[in-house]
Amino acid sequence: MEILRATTVAELQAAEGLFDGPAPLGRCERFLSAPGHVMLIAYVDGVPAGMVSGVEMSHPDKGTEMCLYELSVDEGYRRRGIGRALTEALAAEARDRGCYGMWVGVDTGNEAALATYASAGARDEGVFAMRGWPLAD
Repeated sequence: MEILRATTVAELQAAEGLFDGPAPLGRCERFLSAPGHVMLIAYVDGVPAGMVSGVEMSHPDKGTEMCLYELSVDEGYRRRGIGRALTEALAAEARDRGCYGMWVGVDTGNEAALATYASAGARDEGVFAMRGWPLAD
């Protein structure tokens, strides 16, 4: 397995099977051009097997932290440590960028994700409620 940072639209589109939906050109370009956005892709024999995306978040009184935005491993490659390796690679990237911490919001019933994050060193920081504002149809 090799983990590489995605830097081109072609790399993102080649990995779109790992996403929740299509990766159109404009969205890929916006992601790649946005400061603080990171996408790492795990390749097995040259095939995209998993991905993790992160977004730096800064605040004047806190500094900068990394939000693990999304983690996905193709069903055929699960239970091989790819999710843990991607999570650890994003944490290393965050450390290299000077982030003071990294966090992820995860569904409390998602046992696979909880186990993956725990195996990569994440600690339970307590229950929180998430609220959203749908701004587009």
